[in-house]
Amino acid sequence: MIRDYNREMEAILASLEGVRPRLLLHACCAPCASSVLERLYPHFQVTLYYYNPNIHPEEEYRKRAGEFPKLLRASGMEDVELVIPAYDPAPFFEAARGLEAAPEGGARCEKCFELRLGAAAAYAGAGGYDYFCTTLTVSPHKNAPLINAVGEALASRRGVPWLPADFKKRDGYLRSIRLCREYGIYRQCWCGCLYSAGN
Repeated sequence: MIRDYNREMEAILASLEGVRPRLLLHACCAPCASSVLERLYPHFQVTLYYYNPNIHPEEEYRKRAGEFPKLLRASGMEDVELVIPAYDPAPFFEAARGLEAAPEGGARCEKCFELRLGAAAAYAGAGGYDYFCTTLTVSPHKNAPLINAVGEALASRRGVPWLPADFKKRDGYLRSIRLCREYGIYRQCWCGCLYSAGN
């Protein structure tokens, strides 16, 4: 049976009944975060966690990181906490070792999801967050069932509930494009990984 992650998330949101739990939202970039925040901000106290050691080079990492304050100001969500770890691509290159030539969306991407969501789960656990999730599923190029499976496995190990989601549903991706135009947000054309550039 195919799971409807969007429906599962909607059921959780409905159950909150006005309480705004703390959510650690792993964010791959401001464009993907734009429409995701629009959906989650009314329901959660959100912390954006920009952990993406896959992005290369450092200049690109910093350029993407610099768009988050602009997004939060333009959207009126300036009370969202923003966490930007120091740039360190070494964990990604280690995770991708031997998978450099893997096709886009394959084993290398799965390792990358595990790395980034693993860091998010650890941060959420240490910080006492009520939930964690990621903006990654807003992209039509990302495998939402795989991302949710990785998140759920990490949640069971870290003891922090995973918020299931498929943010591309309800026109989430199209909405992100419109919001980026409206806010003047830099929108990149690839995930940021050295191996996916040009694919």
